[in-house]
Amino acid sequence: MIDLKYLEKNFDEAAKKLSKKGVDLTILDSIKAEFAKLKEAKKAYEDKRAKQKSLSKEFGAYKAQGKDINELKVKLDSLKKEITTLEQTANKIEQELTQKALIIPNFPDDIVPEGADENDNVEIKRVLTPKEFSFKPKEHWELAELNGWIDFERGVKLAKSRFSILANEAAKIERALINFFLDYNTKAGFKEFNVPVINNAKMLQGTGQLPKFEDDLFKIEDEDLYLIPTAEVALTNMFNDEILQSEQLPLLLTAYTPCFRKEAGSAGRDTRGIIRQHQFDKVEMVAITKAEQSEEVFEMMVQNASDLLTKLGLPHRLVELCGGDLGFSAARTIDLEVWLPGQNQYREISSVSTTKEFQARRAKIRYKEGKKNHLVHTLNGSALAVGRTLIAIMENYQNEDGSIDIPEVLKPYLNR
Repeated sequence: MIDLKYLEKNFDEAAKKLSKKGVDLTILDSIKAEFAKLKEAKKAYEDKRAKQKSLSKEFGAYKAQGKDINELKVKLDSLKKEITTLEQTANKIEQELTQKALIIPNFPDDIVPEGADENDNVEIKRVLTPKEFSFKPKEHWELAELNGWIDFERGVKLAKSRFSILANEAAKIERALINFFLDYNTKAGFKEFNVPVINNAKMLQGTGQLPKFEDDLFKIEDEDLYLIPTAEVALTNMFNDEILQSEQLPLLLTAYTPCFRKEAGSAGRDTRGIIRQHQFDKVEMVAITKAEQSEEVFEMMVQNASDLLTKLGLPHRLVELCGGDLGFSAARTIDLEVWLPGQNQYREISSVSTTKEFQARRAKIRYKEGKKNHLVHTLNGSALAVGRTLIAIMENYQNEDGSIDIPEVLKPYLNR
């Protein structure tokens, strides 16, 4: 959540920052009105409290002097009721203000370029040169059919559209990739966890999925529980409403989980193949740091994801997201896009983001340094999206006859 004290004191500056993300500023006008109402309610409450304090002193003096206190008592009783009502009014306005603030995205960093959408993102660099094929490369769904790797029809039969079954070699490569990613991340200093893939609403609010993105989540009927869209939710919220010690930071965490998304609003996009599925596997990185550590950790996480792709021999590029393409919780994001020769374009395979204090403020994650508590910084990134990595291997390692070679780094995981 954004810092409401900062917003109240620097409203115009905050509005300018949020306009970089394309935020509808009418919601800020609504919040500005709530600030005014809250200020008025608190003043009324404090005025009555001051009057109560004054009358209480007078009441004590009257009582000590043996004077008649009945009239004063009636006034104090009435004042007490008024104060209770005013306090409830102020609390209600404050709650409404907080609820409205929960749907306001994070402020983008100054380094984030201006832009409306993905077309305005800025390429940072390219890693590895795409292979030149002596034939027209096939797309992954064509290769899947030729090799019997993915069963689309039976996936739909078992669930609905955008579910599929990995079969034979594809299932083995998927498992190999998960183990390779986890092994590589742990060698880089990340501690491995196995977390629940069902989390409660408080946790999803903590990392910013709720309340704004409820339509994209799979909810458990009659339960305050949801299937997670990413392991970021569980890994970050392991420390929800906790105070860590300064010397514990930075915390580097990694986990493999299946992820679940309704993909609301993506009708017609990537309907063929497994680019955009309702259920997919991902290995996630999460970091919890002090403010002064977060930039260095951010760069390390980007490099770690890039190194995984390099080890797999997959050409990719790093892209700085512009304000209009930046995610809700992110202050800054670098996307890694892998080359898909069948599609003849780069496609996103990882997003590494820093949210600064945004998630920590929502989830109440703090650390103690000396006698003072501070909000942590939280960061997250895919390392990597497993299904999309499988797609990239299929398309980049294909042969003219439709067969697919295996990257050298995966062969030990496949006993080859």
